[in-house]
Amino acid sequence: MKKRMALPARFFVATSLAAHPALVQAQNCALCYTQAAGSGSRMIQALRSGILMLVIPPMLICLAITWMAYKKRNQFHEDPPLSQPEEPPFTQHH
Repeated sequence: MKKRMALPARFFVATSLAAHPALVQAQNCALCYTQAAGSGSRMIQALRSGILMLVIPPMLICLAITWMAYKKRNQFHEDPPLSQPEEPPFTQHH
């Protein structure tokens, strides 16, 4: 039942994302836009540098979490080791 519903749900999500205009998802602050448009080249460069400073740390954190998850992906799903038959305890014969 879940598998039968998964394909229509994925199709619905894909079509709804494609149907939204790009301008709806690209809204920005009017004050920021007017300040950036009216500023000089030094301010624009500072704004670009600030954007990079705000983007790079979260990207590195996400990459680190993805790398750790990839390394630990099979930690809890490993097959148990093959059990070997127990040997009888050492006994001395007289």
